[in-house]
Amino acid sequence: MSAPKLTKIDHPPATLRDMVQERMREAIIEGIFQPGQRLVERPLCDQLGVSRTVIRETIRYLEAEGLVEILPGRGPIVAVMSWEDARQIYDIRRMLETAAAENCARNITPDRARGLRKALENLRRGFSDKTPGALFRATSDFYSEIFDGAGHYIAWDVVQRLNGRISRLRMMTLSSADRERPGITYMEDICDAITSGDPAAARAAVERHLSDTTAIAERLFASEESAKDD
Repeated sequence: MSAPKLTKIDHPPATLRDMVQERMREAIIEGIFQPGQRLVERPLCDQLGVSRTVIRETIRYLEAEGLVEILPGRGPIVAVMSWEDARQIYDIRRMLETAAAENCARNITPDRARGLRKALENLRRGFSDKTPGALFRATSDFYSEIFDGAGHYIAWDVVQRLNGRISRLRMMTLSSADRERPGITYMEDICDAITSGDPAAARAAVERHLSDTTAIAERLFASEESAKDD
């Protein structure tokens, strides 16, 4: 007698907690909640239409992602990021993303190339889509294709844990006019290098992208510190 078979669930339904986490994560990433701002339970319950239990669970989850801090006597606030925090995140990204791009290019298949080009198209739309979280999700999907193609599953798990803070930095640097090139052009270079099966070019494309964004972030943090001192 053959074993019973179940149909694969491609898109599991989101729970209420998942939806609240996503909504609050996007609000922090997009600056609706500012760094250092208190997250007060009652207004959040009223705005989202959920219980205090759900809000508390969400805050604990976002604290684990590094997006929220719990201060004694003050409660939860939006985490404040320093340049040292950002520098370490960029260093980790450089190690993991260059290796993933290199190995994805080395292992490239026609199916993977089509998937990566499709993810790039979604990312292009994400840059112009004003829907909350659109760019965050499209960018995550683009990098997911790269890490999956590289077979770097553990590295992707590390990136996922940092994704909230990575996205906060991304939103900060994207809003800056102080860029050598538009951000999407770097993604296009990375995609082209990987899909052409050139590991060295893929690594170099990621290096150029991260060098530019790191320099922008450093200048922005320095400018914020200077404004505080004035």
